[in-house]
Amino acid sequence: MKKVLVLGGNFGGMTTALEVIKKAKDKAEVTVVSPSKYFIYTPSQIWVPFGIRKLDEIRFESESIFKKNGVKFIQDAAINIDVEKQLVSTNNHGDIEYDYLVVATGVSLKFDIVENLDPSKGYINDIVVPENSEKAYHNFLEFLKDPGPVVVGSTQGASCMGAGYEYLFNMEKQLRKHKISRDIAPLTWITPEPQVGNFGIDGIRGGETMLKAFMKMFKINHVIDSSIKTIESDKITLDDGKEIPYKFAMLIPPFEGADVIKKSENLGNEKGFIVCDDGYQSIDHKNIYAVGTAVQVDAASKGKVPFEVPKTGYPTDVMGKIAAHNILHDMGIVSKRKEKAFGRIPALCVMDCGDKEVYILSTSLFKPRAIAIMFPNIFFNLG
Repeated sequence: MKKVLVLGGNFGGMTTALEVIKKAKDKAEVTVVSPSKYFIYTPSQIWVPFGIRKLDEIRFESESIFKKNGVKFIQDAAINIDVEKQLVSTNNHGDIEYDYLVVATGVSLKFDIVENLDPSKGYINDIVVPENSEKAYHNFLEFLKDPGPVVVGSTQGASCMGAGYEYLFNMEKQLRKHKISRDIAPLTWITPEPQVGNFGIDGIRGGETMLKAFMKMFKINHVIDSSIKTIESDKITLDDGKEIPYKFAMLIPPFEGADVIKKSENLGNEKGFIVCDDGYQSIDHKNIYAVGTAVQVDAASKGKVPFEVPKTGYPTDVMGKIAAHNILHDMGIVSKRKEKAFGRIPALCVMDCGDKEVYILSTSLFKPRAIAIMFPNIFFNLG
C-alpha cells in the first residue's frame, strides 16, 4: 500500500486527497496534514470584512469529511520536508513518511515589501488571512463613525487583484448604504496592473471597458502602474511621488510559498514555489506534486511594475484533479497520464461587484483564447 501524504486541507489539498482515495481505494493510504481544522470557502470570505458573513458561516471542520471518505486527517503544521528520506517533520506528530507527496500549502504573505503594510502595524487592512478579515470588519465599523478617504488596491508584485476588485466594489456599495458621499470619502483604486482589469492574465475581452465604466459611474479614482514607496498613518506615497491620503485602506500583498517550502532544502524556488511540469509533478522530484498557489507560474505578460498570476479558485481544482490522476498513473491504477499547462486551464469565475455579479468566462487563462468574455448580470442579483 502506497502512502500518499497531502500537505494542506483546503481546496487544493481536499480535492487531491479525495480524488486519489476514490480510485485507489485500498491500494493507497491517504493522509492530510493541515495546521487548520477548518475548510474555508474562500470565495465567500470577501463578505466577512463587511459583516455580511461571519467567519464561522463560511467554514466547517473538515476531519469528518476526510474520515467519511477513508482519508486520515492530522491537524498539525509541517515544519520541514526531507526529499531524500521522504519524510515530513511536524510540530506535534513527529516525522511522517510518504511515497508520494502533494504540496497544497497555500501561501505566505510578503508584508515586508513595503514598511507598515503588515496589518499588525495598524495602518493597512488585510482580507487574505481569515482572521484579518474579521479585524478589517471591526476597523470598518470604527471608520463609519468618522469616515474619510478610502484607498483599496494591490501592491507591486501582487497576484490576487480579483479579490481587490471585489473588495473595492463592495466598499463602494457600503459607502452608499451608509450614505457617505464621495466628498467625505473619496475612493481610490491603486494597482500594479498596466490596465484596469488585467487581473494578472493579460485581461479579458470587455473587462477594461466595463470596469472603467463602473468606476466612472461610482466615482472611483484609479491609478494603474502603481508601485508603493511608503505607507504612513494618513497617506500612501507612490514611487512617482504621487501622494494619496486615506482614513481607511486595504491592500493585497504579494504571495510567496509557505514557510515549510522555503525552509526545506532542494524543494522550492527562491520564492518558495515548486516548479512543476504540466502534470503538476515537480521537475526535480518525481514523487512530489504541487497544486494551487504552491505551484510556480510565470506571468503571461509584464508591465512597468511587476505583478504575478492568480492561481486560486477553479485553476486549483483542475490542478488537484490532474495531480491526483497522475499519482494514480504512477501507482499503475490508471493507464494514461494527464497534462494541462496552467495557461490552458479555462477561466471560470463569478466576481462579486457589490450590487451585481460579473461573469468571467474564457477557454484558457492565457492568450491565445478561442473565447474570452467578461459580462455583468443585467437581469437580477443572484447573490
